[in-house]
Amino acid sequence: MHDALERYLTAERERMLAELMDFLRIESVSAQASHQQDMERAAAFVAEDLRRTGLQRVEVMRGAGHPVVWAEHLPHPGAPTVLIYGHYDVQPPDPLELWQSPPFQPDVRNDRIYARGVSDDKGPLFIALKALEALRATAGELPVNVRLLIEGEEEVGSLHLAQFVRAERERLRADLVLSADGAMWRPSEPSLTLAAKGLCGLEVHVETANQDLHSGRHGGGVPNALHVLAELIAGLHGPDGRVLVGGFYDRVQELTAEERAEIGALAFDEDAYRDSVGMRQLWGEEGYSTLERMWCRPTLEVNGMGGGYQGQGGKTVVPREAMAKLTCRLVPDQEPEEILALVAAEIERRCPPFAKVTVQREGGIGRWYRMPADHPVLAVAAEVLEEVTGKKPVRVRMGGTEPCAELFQTELGIPTLFYSFSTSDEQYHAPNEFFRLSRFDEGLRAWALLLSRLA
Repeated sequence: MHDALERYLTAERERMLAELMDFLRIESVSAQASHQQDMERAAAFVAEDLRRTGLQRVEVMRGAGHPVVWAEHLPHPGAPTVLIYGHYDVQPPDPLELWQSPPFQPDVRNDRIYARGVSDDKGPLFIALKALEALRATAGELPVNVRLLIEGEEEVGSLHLAQFVRAERERLRADLVLSADGAMWRPSEPSLTLAAKGLCGLEVHVETANQDLHSGRHGGGVPNALHVLAELIAGLHGPDGRVLVGGFYDRVQELTAEERAEIGALAFDEDAYRDSVGMRQLWGEEGYSTLERMWCRPTLEVNGMGGGYQGQGGKTVVPREAMAKLTCRLVPDQEPEEILALVAAEIERRCPPFAKVTVQREGGIGRWYRMPADHPVLAVAAEVLEEVTGKKPVRVRMGGTEPCAELFQTELGIPTLFYSFSTSDEQYHAPNEFFRLSRFDEGLRAWALLLSRLA
């Protein structure tokens, strides 16, 4: 089967890449209502691809949010069942002026495909779909039973995923989740991700006067909403980046000596990382290495602030309102709802009496996830990755959030193996997102081999 698989993937590579380009041209931006038809087109694209592969059941399921593509193919009674997860929605492409080529007109340069969503998650998802196709075409049948859940709301916090999973437990029963979402640590070596952070978000609004006021007539006599907000936000952290919200760290599990040694043994050049992100120096909570802070310590970040006049030229006003968006990345055993309440209470407590502050939840929430380090699938996946890439994979953690993993563990009782072939430098969520063609080729072989070994 191995030789037949190799011949098939080589012969069909250009056709598969052309299909991926068609997928990338669909502007499936889940955050913007103007792209609702594009969301429908993207879901239909995935479903039609699965039907062409010959899966027994394929459905586009509609509910409260964007469509979910569900499918199953169960040719082997009693054999293991794998639930494949991915998402077809993408981030907004803004700011458009920073793209070197139009975000929804995929362009191949320097053995890379540039397009919005190519790394997160259309390229990695398409790898999983084409691996199924290649296995059926060369072996006559899939080696394991599979179910698929491909959602369209990951980029907006998987707002309705929990509702879907709870309602459709029987359709999703499996022994293991293989996630086409996530990312490997870096392109120089393969990696297996053992943990991901949780996420929660807030929006803060500050109001002072009943209108913007003339800064000459009223300045010095009335509070400025932007000044108030700036002080509230600045007071959430100490000089070293430690969060100053009461109770924020109460549930945090400290790293064991063994975990710190494992992270410390990874080859990581802090100076090279600093230069790659254009920083003069690194910064963060004292007592932890850069990797420990990014992977294993909770954070509170200001994602955006606004208020007052921001148009061309000057406008001399004292702004009456200001706003900020905050997110927290959480680690074991922090609870998103509790952290939301603690941060909101801290901001409300510190708001001066001459201003009004309103704090509300923003977006979905996700709990942290940790895969058992001794789960047998990790050894199988490591063997496959070494065979395909020629390099022994390292074990890493993820600073980002994958709400699906904890949800599948809690609701379905099954662990998730992140098996995406994107890498963390591919500028997803930013202009000029790209995906390496070499990763496309490696991913196809690795997915096909892993599914075969899991049998």
